[in-house]
Amino acid sequence: MFNIEEELKKLPAQPGVYIMHDARDEIIYVGKAISLKNRVRQYFQSSRNKTAKIEQMVSRIARFEYIVTDSELEALVLECNLIKEHQPRYNTMLKDDKAYPYIRVTVGEDFPRVMFARTMKKDRSRYFGPYTSAGAVKDTIDLIHKLYRIRTCSRSLPKDIGRERPCLNYHIRQCGAPCQGYVTKEEYWENVNQALEFLNGRYDGILKILEEKMNAASQAMDFEKAIEYRDLLGSVKKVAQKQKITSSSMEDRDIIAMARDEQDAVVQVFFVREGKLIGRDHFRVSVATAENRGQILSSFVKQFYAGTPFLPKELWVQEEMEDQEVIGRWLTARKGQKVRIVVPKKGEKERLVELAGKNAALVLARDNERNKREELKTIGAMNQVAGWLGLSGVRRMEAFDISNISGYESVGSMVVYEDGKPKRSDYRKFRIKTVTGPNDYASMKEVLTRRFTHGMEELRALEEEGTEKRFGSFTRFPDLLMMDGGRGQVNIALEVLGELGLAIPVCGMVKDDNHRTRGLYYHNVEIPIDRHSEGFKLITRIQDEAHRFAIEYHRSLRSKSQVRSVLDDIPGIGDTRRKALMRHFKTMEAIREASVEELCQAPGMNRRAAESVYGFFREDKKEAAVIVEEMGAMMTEST
Repeated sequence: MFNIEEELKKLPAQPGVYIMHDARDEIIYVGKAISLKNRVRQYFQSSRNKTAKIEQMVSRIARFEYIVTDSELEALVLECNLIKEHQPRYNTMLKDDKAYPYIRVTVGEDFPRVMFARTMKKDRSRYFGPYTSAGAVKDTIDLIHKLYRIRTCSRSLPKDIGRERPCLNYHIRQCGAPCQGYVTKEEYWENVNQALEFLNGRYDGILKILEEKMNAASQAMDFEKAIEYRDLLGSVKKVAQKQKITSSSMEDRDIIAMARDEQDAVVQVFFVREGKLIGRDHFRVSVATAENRGQILSSFVKQFYAGTPFLPKELWVQEEMEDQEVIGRWLTARKGQKVRIVVPKKGEKERLVELAGKNAALVLARDNERNKREELKTIGAMNQVAGWLGLSGVRRMEAFDISNISGYESVGSMVVYEDGKPKRSDYRKFRIKTVTGPNDYASMKEVLTRRFTHGMEELRALEEEGTEKRFGSFTRFPDLLMMDGGRGQVNIALEVLGELGLAIPVCGMVKDDNHRTRGLYYHNVEIPIDRHSEGFKLITRIQDEAHRFAIEYHRSLRSKSQVRSVLDDIPGIGDTRRKALMRHFKTMEAIREASVEELCQAPGMNRRAAESVYGFFREDKKEAAVIVEEMGAMMTEST
């Protein structure tokens, strides 16, 4: 038994990382400390002023553990790694996990290429970026290929020169074909150097050249060529206009500011490379137990820069961060050169940070408005349905449906909605085992019995093992059972629940003559509902989803059964040969018309099996024709 008071006495007065666990032994918080003894004990001191969220976290702590480090910097690195791995509930977490693209120039090759890259590696290539738009990066690379005729192939040059014909890019004049020796290494490198100048933001030279070529082509009456140069000129100008000068110092820096409310925060980052604002992005952060803006910014910087390969020389932040000096030393160690963290107080620097903060506030307001609309459609709609039934605390709803054709291949579906949203990981499908013929009531009784019996057995197993595990789709029972029908379906569900000793509210989704939901059947009363309400729309979505899931499963089983009924009844043809025949001949008509020799050419077929297939389709041509017709109809349906 873990005794918190006794363990607190054993804490060392050394730097390290502490890890809090709850009763299920899940990690709920990870933190670092200069002195583990002082920091961890603060959580359990009643005299210390703590926020409501920290109080809530402390109330759930069942035990803690710690790892001693040699320095606070080592503790910070370890804290970042543990937070990223475990994503504890009460840590301030970066919700976005974005990998920014780069432009890679393989200058280590004799004939370099310009490529798209998601990561920056320690190789002999030159990297430009990171950029905030993958689409813009691809457009820029395409433009460079057109302007400088850089190769896109992966051939090993000069070793492979002359081995293969030039590709299409040579014929459309987007490559000089160094693979054929049509351009020398020196001439090719002249183009590469111009491309590097372009990527460094120096556009004046290429703009002048393109304009001169456009005018010369126009004067020579070569209007097709002139239009090509005009389009290239427009593309270069478009790229050049996107680069906004923000500083004359030509430094790489990120400008970071935030806006927050009670639950979430938005951090806005402006990316400045070589004095140019190349883009911006925003990130949502769960506030968790953070008490002030400095703690939120600190958590963001540690998580964001632990996962990005590029580090700027400077970070301009909105205000002083918690552990700012240690974070600076950590970033410096990662980059291999000095990284400065600056809190601008006046002038142009402060204005840029304020601008980032205003953008963060706009994004937060926009997202909050969108979240309110989404909540109205989900949680609000679910609460509306619960209100019609006089229920409270409804979070999980399950709906069931039966699908068959005249009792053939009957199946059942179970769909789950939590907080008004589909939880597809908990969906389940059932193949009816005990019912023959088109009996929907008996089929539904089997499905419900299997679903809840399975759940009760799993719960008993968990209790006997004495272990704490996450609830699965069967062990978690619904707060409300939604039946696709009226009195009959509801009574079947109530009968099953009564036999199993379960008390779960059950309501039916009653339809009108046009098969549209008109009300809810609950406690022997049909409750009318507003067809323009969000609750009605949620009920409709649940019904449609249960139908879709059941029909898709039934269709898949029917397709498999029909394929098996034709080929698997032939002696010597099992599952493997059936698939081989269908892949080889594509259609049943082709298999029926094939000769023995042609059938032998299919993978896995020998002469005896081929003769068996050949004879099967000729024993009764009339029967075979019917089979082929049925298969054609099935394939058309599947398509």
